[in-house]
Amino acid sequence: MPQVRTVWKGNDMSTNSSSSTAPSGTWLQKWEPENQAFWASGGAGRAWTTLTITTLNLTMAFIVWFMVSALVVRLPQIGFQFTPSQLFWLAAMPGLAGGSLRLIHMFLTPMYGTRHVVSLSTLSLLIPLVGWFYAVQNPATPFWLLMVWAFLAGLGGGNFSSFMPSTSMFFPKRLQGTALAIQAGIGNFGVSIVQFVTPWIIGFGLMGGATWIGGSQTLTKGEVVSQVFLQNAPLVMIPFVVVFGISAWLLLKSIPVKANFAQQFDIFGSRHTWAMTSLYIMTFGAFSGLSATFPLLIKNIFGGFEGAPDPLAWAFYGPLVGSAARVAAGPLSDKLGGARVTHYAGIGMLACAILVTMNVTPTSLDAFPMFVWAMLGLFFFAGVGNASTFKQMPMLFEPRQASGVIGFTAAIAAYGPFLFGMMFAWAFAKNADGVATTGASPIFYGLAVFFAFNVALNWLMYARKGAANPC
Repeated sequence: MPQVRTVWKGNDMSTNSSSSTAPSGTWLQKWEPENQAFWASGGAGRAWTTLTITTLNLTMAFIVWFMVSALVVRLPQIGFQFTPSQLFWLAAMPGLAGGSLRLIHMFLTPMYGTRHVVSLSTLSLLIPLVGWFYAVQNPATPFWLLMVWAFLAGLGGGNFSSFMPSTSMFFPKRLQGTALAIQAGIGNFGVSIVQFVTPWIIGFGLMGGATWIGGSQTLTKGEVVSQVFLQNAPLVMIPFVVVFGISAWLLLKSIPVKANFAQQFDIFGSRHTWAMTSLYIMTFGAFSGLSATFPLLIKNIFGGFEGAPDPLAWAFYGPLVGSAARVAAGPLSDKLGGARVTHYAGIGMLACAILVTMNVTPTSLDAFPMFVWAMLGLFFFAGVGNASTFKQMPMLFEPRQASGVIGFTAAIAAYGPFLFGMMFAWAFAKNADGVATTGASPIFYGLAVFFAFNVALNWLMYARKGAANPC
């Protein structure tokens, strides 16, 4: 690799290189997105192409990350003997891994570049896909092994904290809200895709029932017995991961903005890093945590009633609404300002969390429609806030630091599935009489308090008139 020196000129990035051609064609010689002539003469085309390829890979990452949430609901129905608490643990493990791996990914792009990070991390998703392909075919698979495969599904969660910082450096500040919202929003659709596709794709044998694909499992739901192929869910994702990963290797380039591991720690000296982390925990932490646990929430709150709804027939609507809201709120945040949009998103999340608490101790299925609407509202406002907070960060930091802050906040918020899984595992743990100890109400009351704190924090620091750092 040539010695590359990054020179900051306001918001521009230019480079001096000791060689005229980077080895393997990985590194660009210069990148100046704030330079209008540079942007118009090819910079825009490369930026949008990079956004497209990286977004496809990010979507696959989210599919793998949340694949476990779609599978765990079916495991008891095909013979796995797990308690509700164990199922919540399985749903939580990808979140634990995703958050932890994001703490590593946040440093990778400035060290190794977009091309290597995106392509190789995408291809690493083959590990959990192959593991789950074999594991779900045998109801005797031990719980500890499923926990390992659930943890490795978190490889998909880690990718976000290197993909998104990379994108933030490709675009000028005036477009970063839109670009980041498009990438993250479409990437978030991966949650809905896997929760929507799974119930359909497991219903029939693939490739004419080829032997190597494996046999069917007997699914028992009440008095209804059917044959399913749970292994289809990870199997159909494998060719997409291969194609997208190889495409990233062939088509992507890396921006010559270099920083070693130690240099990137300067972001932790800013109060804005910690404030934005709290705000993003409110938005993406809630989005990811509820996305991972929504199917099990429906099952545990309403599954005991006659004619109970199929969790996977409803759960995918939450992340779908949140993802669409994130895409739409990006341009809105560019126009109105991220802090202002975050303010109203936080108020909406607070109101919806309170409404949810009124519908989590039902006496009949009559409460189900209002529960779903309240949850969809919570997903919607979380999606809006996901976009607006990512508009705020590039406005508060210079490009290299902004990419680091985006990676760090995303890492901490990615613990959402783990934290929510643990909280609901506690809430629905059964006592000696077989009754849930607390239920979900305390969780949502606690969320309401946290949302109120963040609304106040954002207003004081960024959204109020006369704020020292409006963004």
